[in-house]
Amino acid sequence: MLTTTLLFIATAMAEIIGCYLPWLWLRQQGSPWLLVPAAASLTLFVWLLSLHPAASGRVYAAYGGVYVVCALVWLWGVDGEALRPTDWIGAALALTGMGVIASGWR
Repeated sequence: MLTTTLLFIATAMAEIIGCYLPWLWLRQQGSPWLLVPAAASLTLFVWLLSLHPAASGRVYAAYGGVYVVCALVWLWGVDGEALRPTDWIGAALALTGMGVIASGWR
């Protein structure tokens, strides 16, 4: 389970970085060169998804819970936004849903 969790975290971070860099380019007048590592990060994201142990739809559904938590960590760590109680509650609900889905993997 620890390996799967770490794989989910790596997958989420690859997706977040791959989406954040074009956002910097488009919204913050960043360099167009940001698109190169963004493409590499999204390629890594897709490859990491292929390593997960269950059918793709089930993986995507369970992965969503980890993605929510990673996005909130990004919000706090990179964007400098304080997390609200509703963020914590939502993260707990998302992880609970992920746990329910993952418990059905064979």
